This record gives sequence, C-alpha cells and structure tokens, in this order.
Amino acid sequence: MERPRAWVFTLGTEVVSGLVVNTNAAFLGRRLTLMGFTVSGVLSLPDDIDAISTFLNYVLKKYEPELVVTTGGLGPTYDDITLEAVAKALGRPLILNEEAYTMIREKYLVRGYELTPERLKMAYLPEGAKAIPNPVGTAPGALLKVGRTLVVCLPGVPKEMEEMWVNYVEPSIRELSPAKVSEGSFTLIGVPEASLAPILKNYISMYPRVYVKSNPKGFELNAPVLEIYIAASAPTQEEASGILRKVCEELIQKATNIGGRIRDLRC
Repeated sequence: MERPRAWVFTLGTEVVSGLVVNTNAAFLGRRLTLMGFTVSGVLSLPDDIDAISTFLNYVLKKYEPELVVTTGGLGPTYDDITLEAVAKALGRPLILNEEAYTMIREKYLVRGYELTPERLKMAYLPEGAKAIPNPVGTAPGALLKVGRTLVVCLPGVPKEMEEMWVNYVEPSIRELSPAKVSEGSFTLIGVPEASLAPILKNYISMYPRVYVKSNPKGFELNAPVLEIYIAASAPTQEEASGILRKVCEELIQKATNIGGRIRDLRC
C-alpha cells in the first residue's frame, strides 16, 4: 500500500533567520508520520510572495502530493502574506470569506475592539477555501482542494497551530490516510553506525512499509551508542504491530551478530 505524500511549508522571515526555533516542522512531521503519511519535504521560506508562490506551485505540479500544509503568515501585519502567495500560486483571487469574517468579528467585538482594515485582512481567503477556527488566537486557517491536493494553511504561533491541527485538521484529513502506524525503538551499544548502515539499507527494499533510522548517541569509534527507531505502516493496527515486531526481532538478531548489545527495548 503506497503511503500518501505530504509537504510542509514553514513560512516566515523570523524562521529562516533563526530568530525563532522551527518547532512547527517537527510537530507536523511527527503527526503526519503517525497518521501514515510520507513527509516528502519540508521547506522554510521568508515572507516573500514570489518565493512562496513559486515553490508552492512547483510542488503542486511536480509532485502532486495528497497534502500540503503551510504555517505562518496569516496575521494582520504587513508581512503576513501567506494567503496572498497561496492565492497567486493557485491562480485564485483573495475574497472576503464569510466564515472567517464571522470568526474574527466575534473575537474582536466581544472585547470592544474595532474591526480595522488590518484585522479584516485576516478574513480574506483564497476563493473556494473553508475557514478553520482558531480557538487560541485570532487568525483563522484555510483549507482548500486543488486537484488531488488538499492545501491547509495554519498560523505560525505553535500553540495556535497545534490546537487547530489536533482539533480541526486531523479529523478532516483522516480519509486521506487510512494507514495505521506502529512505532518502536531500541538502543544499540558497541556497533558503529557505519557498520550498521549496510544492514539498514536492505530494509528499504525488503519492507517498503517500514522506516528505520539510526540516531547516534555516543561516539562512532570509541563508544558507539545508537538509538534505532522503527515505524511500520499497514491497513490495520494489528498488521502494523506485527510488521514492527518482525522487523525489530530481525534487526536485534543481526545487530547482536556483529557484536551489539541491546537495551531500552520498546518494540
């Protein structure tokens, strides 16, 4: 079973300049993988309409992924230009979205704030988009279908993005990825990563639905310690768990055959 593909765009000059740590990429990569997606790429770009629209257009046409997620650039300031860039890439106009307008109006008026042009700016979404509620902040997200691709645009503030993702986005995209994922890991002591690499490489062809990654935790030659992460995907949780156990047992056997010691087994 081929896993659906996803691309993540983490947008904002503050992200690419290192002013903020890009935790959004790690959060989304993890959640998407657990849902059974293959995360084909993560792009970080500054607040530049041409750059964002160009790369988004390229990914949509070249790879035709099932899902694209953007974070950042949905707020009221001059440099919040993500939706304008998305609209440009899709060849759609930005229009006042009634859902988004109602969300913003309620948030501001209940607090006695005026609906200024800057605040109303957040209610303009690409034509055909559905507004995603923001229970933490003010800027709504946007969800729209482009050919075979679902495009989801979320704020860049991690707490806002995470709340919207878990409560509104994941339930909307589960039909894109019916796969179940089982994860496991163990620590391997005494085997350099270079010695294990040929063994792990074989699993790419042997088990197309399995992802195996070694993460060095010690020193390659003097005191090698590797954390071995395994994720198995299948139509059912039972099948995914079975594949995980099988691969884990095989890897442990092969690792011990070349002098490794196992600890922290979680398979």
